[in-house]
Amino acid sequence: MKRFLRQPTLFLTLVAIGSSGGCAGLGGNRAAQEQPVAPVAPVATSPPLSGVERTTVVTNPGNFVAQVVQDVGPAVVRIDATRRASNSSANSPLERFFGDEVPAPERRRVQQGTGSGFILSQDGRVLTNAHVVANADQVTVVLKDHRRFEGEVVGTDPVTDVAVVKIQATGLPTVKLGNSESLVPGQWAIAIGNPLGLDNTVTQGIISATGRSSSDVGVPDKRVQFIQTDAAINPGNSGGPLLNDRGEVIGVNTAIISGAQGLGFAIPIATAERIANQLFTKGRVSHAYLGIRMAELTPELREEINQSDQGFRVNQDQGVLVVEVLPNSPAAKAGLRAGDLITSIDGTQIENADQIQAQVDATTLGNILELQVQRNGQTQSIKVKPGELPVESPGEG
Repeated sequence: MKRFLRQPTLFLTLVAIGSSGGCAGLGGNRAAQEQPVAPVAPVATSPPLSGVERTTVVTNPGNFVAQVVQDVGPAVVRIDATRRASNSSANSPLERFFGDEVPAPERRRVQQGTGSGFILSQDGRVLTNAHVVANADQVTVVLKDHRRFEGEVVGTDPVTDVAVVKIQATGLPTVKLGNSESLVPGQWAIAIGNPLGLDNTVTQGIISATGRSSSDVGVPDKRVQFIQTDAAINPGNSGGPLLNDRGEVIGVNTAIISGAQGLGFAIPIATAERIANQLFTKGRVSHAYLGIRMAELTPELREEINQSDQGFRVNQDQGVLVVEVLPNSPAAKAGLRAGDLITSIDGTQIENADQIQAQVDATTLGNILELQVQRNGQTQSIKVKPGELPVESPGEG
């Protein structure tokens, strides 16, 4: 997607997704089709132009994809971002000879990237990916009708890859937000964006899976349970809307795996909306964290730990094991230890590490979480007050 944001295993891009029932409109009016067809009298028309055969254009009102594109397309935007980066002296003949005497413009080059986004409000609130506008010196938002606006980056959240941009305008077309909590595999997926610089491109597919963890996708530094889709996606789609068959946004397209086909991922709109609201309100997002590293326990991992010199032994075969407690973290201050097996949080049974991360993410800073842990065969209750996630450690729970 971007030229100045490199990912070793991921190209960042756009995907769109849908809910069930989308095929219902494809069949047209069955009752009308089953009625006897009466002869149709010729319809009088104006004489055709000399030498030109008149053609009648028929639209298909049953094509729900076309309807979604017509309704939502005007609210999908292209985002052009530029930033100036210093040239390496190894690549600059002038600097090799003159060093710091080279004028600053000669020592800097302009990097450009293109992504997608969508308009949330008529007064110009735009949602996109954080990597689309990261470190940009200038952001330009281009509408489908070719109007161009200078964009102000109000805030970015690298942890979830969500960003918000404000443009000075009124009466803009907007999207309608849907529900990403009830998605199931097999529902329709519709993508509108600007892949490879090709504006207003539309693709269609289905939801392939939901709840893909950041580790599954290959971006462990993110805190997102991704939606997976097979809708065609390419670099440049990043930040665009994920749509269902009713034209509602249910995700923000964000990534494809390099070299894979039919594998795209998007941030659920429930997550993106929550982050966007904080960014518009405060300009930043505070993420809760405990300060632990976790592993889902297996018999193999248990055997490996018990044969090592870790300083603790594990008797259970299943659960989420605390592998490390970071010094001076909320978990350390609460008395959590490496070797503890977390079995529940606030009464909710814990079966995997993703559940713990989700519980922590949903916590408001200042609230206390009650953890039930197994330690040396004994059940203990530990109360932890999550702290604010340090910027340099987004992958920690």
